[in-house]
Amino acid sequence: MEDLLNAFFLMSNFVFVPAIAYGSQLALGAVGVTLVYGILRFSNFAHGDTMAFGTMFVILFTWLFQSYGINLGPLPTALLALPFGIIITIVFLLGSDKFVYKFYRAKKAVPVTYLIASVGIMFVLNGIVRFIIGPNDQRFADGERFIIKAKTMKQFLGTAEGVSIKVSQGLTVVTAIIVVMVLFWFLNKTRTGKSMRAFSDNEDLALLSGINPDKVVAVTWILVAILATIAGTLYGLDKSFKPFTYFMLLLPIFASAIVGGLGNPLGAIAGGFVIAFSEIMITYPYKKFVAYIVPGDWKPEGLVQLLATDYKFAVSFIILVLVLLFRPTGIFAGKSV
Repeated sequence: MEDLLNAFFLMSNFVFVPAIAYGSQLALGAVGVTLVYGILRFSNFAHGDTMAFGTMFVILFTWLFQSYGINLGPLPTALLALPFGIIITIVFLLGSDKFVYKFYRAKKAVPVTYLIASVGIMFVLNGIVRFIIGPNDQRFADGERFIIKAKTMKQFLGTAEGVSIKVSQGLTVVTAIIVVMVLFWFLNKTRTGKSMRAFSDNEDLALLSGINPDKVVAVTWILVAILATIAGTLYGLDKSFKPFTYFMLLLPIFASAIVGGLGNPLGAIAGGFVIAFSEIMITYPYKKFVAYIVPGDWKPEGLVQLLATDYKFAVSFIILVLVLLFRPTGIFAGKSV
């Protein structure tokens, strides 16, 4: 019985808890992608670098607050800096819409034109981030590190393994729940949110109903900026900040949005957890776990790992391809890609 408990704690430490936190981060990113696709009708390839851009300013303001001795005690100082990162990201996205996307909307450009424009903005954002903060890892988490320590649980239960939950993981899950609840309330209960949904369902009918398209577009970019900055900051707190990593996050984020159903926010959330659990479970070495649940003579010598951790993004790619081939509308039947 103790071995089974140890096996469960081991999986909780290295699979379940990290996957829930990572899934929450992907879900927030994927909702931003699906909002752009559902309302503005193009795939925003700049989303990963938008996350990096917003997070960079959160880090800069965090360092500023830390230099003056301002902090939140056990919680990360980045929470104080988050509103400043969000505001700067909102200004940038509204500016990019005004000077880039608005021109193509006036020309009634095809979606691929917007996609190519977003790639250009992606490179601009990538260059800005690398120029200001550099290409290397940046760690900006402070405050308490753990909510629950494995060592404390081991001593309390007398087991070989214990569950540990980091503050960044708990903060990620709680923040994601709050943000998603507020977002769904906004989209379903407010007049602006209902206008956005109507615009997404039928643009021509929405315009005939007197809905202001400029307002819908502006609010969409504001929501995207908020979601991207929060997701990027939570990812950076949980792991670390590196511009190239955020660029690579574009693949699992798009995979999450497409698996759940592109254009469907609920599907994007579900897709985020599908991708997160798939990546972590397929790349985790199960040697120690198997040793707990099988007789001593059957203990494996190898890592019992389906795929090396370095190839975790390949899991997202494979799932993405399979979904596009067999169910292009995703789990929740969003818009076909």
